[in-house]
Amino acid sequence: AAPRRLPQQGAGHPQPVPTRIPVSWQLHLTEEEKRLLVQEGVTLPGTLPLTQTEERILKKVRRKIRNKQSAQNSRQRKKEYLDGLESRAAACSAQNQELRKKVEELEKRNGSLLRQLQALIKQTSNKAAQTSTCVLV
Repeated sequence: AAPRRLPQQGAGHPQPVPTRIPVSWQLHLTEEEKRLLVQEGVTLPGTLPLTQTEERILKKVRRKIRNKQSAQNSRQRKKEYLDGLESRAAACSAQNQELRKKVEELEKRNGSLLRQLQALIKQTSNKAAQTSTCVLV
């Protein structure tokens, strides 16, 4: 970024420097940026423009903050995904248990019906074959 200059007054005469720094020239840092700058052992001036070195340091700090936020978001998405998988697995396990019980009941019923059928077959096979005569007219 090009350094900002004070506006000129009249015929090339510089305007007196105001005692109060304009808001647009103040460097606004978040608490997180301030904390990381302290960790880096760097203090930045409260006004703009910054030197190239100071700009690089500020960009590095802001990149670290973005990376940290991105990592937090990624962990949150992963947690939500895993929670979803766990609830789906629990639902599938419950359904599996119900289906196993149903299979067991149906196997018992099938066995009972099979025994009834075998008993009926046995009863009909024990009867003597009846002979009958058919007359054609």
